[in-house]
Amino acid sequence: MNAPVIVAESPSWQVRLEAPDDFPSVETLNAESFGPGRFAKSAYRLREGVDPVAELSFVAIEDGLLRGSVRFWPISVGGHEELLLGPLAVQTGQRGRGIGIALMLAGIEAARRGPWRGVLLVGDEPYYTRVGFSRLPPGRVKFPGPVDQNRILGLSLKGGEMLTLSGQIRRAKIDHPVTAVGAAVG
Repeated sequence: MNAPVIVAESPSWQVRLEAPDDFPSVETLNAESFGPGRFAKSAYRLREGVDPVAELSFVAIEDGLLRGSVRFWPISVGGHEELLLGPLAVQTGQRGRGIGIALMLAGIEAARRGPWRGVLLVGDEPYYTRVGFSRLPPGRVKFPGPVDQNRILGLSLKGGEMLTLSGQIRRAKIDHPVTAVGAAVG
């Protein structure tokens, strides 16, 4: 097996691409960070049945322990292929160390090398502006469910994409069939 490629590090932690073995730890971290209510949010609706972009999924590791993770998901906005950032999760006791910023910067840098033109997220503007996100004008993009319009942020990866981006946000693809929990299939 190849050694993981380190894309960023501090004196004590490293950021690298998420490996298949990281999946259970990432899921546990997301559950601890966001709780069961996360599945009701509009951003999660866009992730249902869709795999995150593997080359944009990063983890922060310290002493063999997962400290944080970030994933990016393919979405379509007004017919254009874009990305949705999230969840970004850092262990509660590890916040404030720069892990979340390093994870986002690794993902954004990798995304700039790909075909995507922009990244959207729903989050706290003061935090995400630190890596270049800014608030989109209310109503310009429409999530498939309720979202606080003041928390929709965007980042252009190429050519000022966020200046003109508008439309309905949809899943760009479906990798796995999605059914309601407990619903009969067939």
